[in-house]
Amino acid sequence: MNAILLTLYYALEIYKWIVIAMIIVSWLVAFDIINRRNRFVDIVWDFLIRVTEPALAPIRRFMPNLGGIDISPIILFIVIFFLQTLILNMARGVYL
Repeated sequence: MNAILLTLYYALEIYKWIVIAMIIVSWLVAFDIINRRNRFVDIVWDFLIRVTEPALAPIRRFMPNLGGIDISPIILFIVIFFLQTLILNMARGVYL
């Protein structure tokens, strides 16, 4: 059982890094530092959006409009941290 829980923990850890990469690439595209007309950039951007959007879209539906600021990744990080803590506590046998 611990192997399954730790695998889930590390899958969430990898997903956090994918979300961080999506945030960084979106900033680079927004500030025109990298160009989406570049084929490699477009492939990376498409991958990041396809992987992160299923988790971010439901959060965006419930968040109020804050203008140009998107805080849905922060909410997703909070959910991931909660799940990781829950998984670690279950793996250690600590139930609160």
